[in-house]
Amino acid sequence: MTPSAPSFVTVETLSKNFGSERVLDRVGFTLERESVFAILGRSGGGKTTLLKILAGLVAADSGRFRLDGRDLTALPPEKRQVVYLYQEPLLFPHLSVRENLVFGLRLRRLDEAAMRARIDPLVERLGLGDHLEKMPAQLSGGQRQRVAFGRALAIQPPLLLLDEPFGSLDATTRAEMQKLFREVARQVAITAIFVTHDVKEALIVGDRFGHLAGGQLRQFADAAGFVADPVSGAAAEIAFWNSLAAKTPSPPRV
Repeated sequence: MTPSAPSFVTVETLSKNFGSERVLDRVGFTLERESVFAILGRSGGGKTTLLKILAGLVAADSGRFRLDGRDLTALPPEKRQVVYLYQEPLLFPHLSVRENLVFGLRLRRLDEAAMRARIDPLVERLGLGDHLEKMPAQLSGGQRQRVAFGRALAIQPPLLLLDEPFGSLDATTRAEMQKLFREVARQVAITAIFVTHDVKEALIVGDRFGHLAGGQLRQFADAAGFVADPVSGAAAEIAFWNSLAAKTPSPPRV
């Protein structure tokens, strides 16, 4: 029997306290390459703390984090090759869209031809072709988030961490960005951990699913198990919309 390949992401018994509050309690999981792990949880439930620990921005009290077999637990952020995408795009306001997109590539000293080869496909996928010479202040919220997403993907990080990245967008733009993320994730084979408080968003973007509450992470093998478990809130949301549909009168026949 052929042994299975080791997991690409391995998180082992991560714990974190802030004073007397236990924010993460021996959290552990594995993640395969080219997979998106959607973690649902309420605000203040430890989702951001988990991502910041993986990014190296916060130190865990205990536990380990390995990426492709390499132990990153004690490494500083700049040596982890992990990109953390915030809710706010955090673009450089004095740089054009084009220069924001290539910023990380310039730091890596890629030549112009290599940068174009990286950026051009992303510009097309993200619908930014008409905005390359604009400044961030000239963009809508959704467009700024597309630029931030493209800048993150341009450097081809082994792991992308997304912290409620569409939470500040209006409902229509947020739905568009969720769909775009899912499409691009498949096209460029992203490995990502995506945290959200929105059950619908988790179901749209995720391949695997988890729920973080009380410092503990509960995992689900598939969407069906995630929806069926009361802890996700999916069944309650579906029931609400079904009850609303039942109360809504049908349009009159012409």
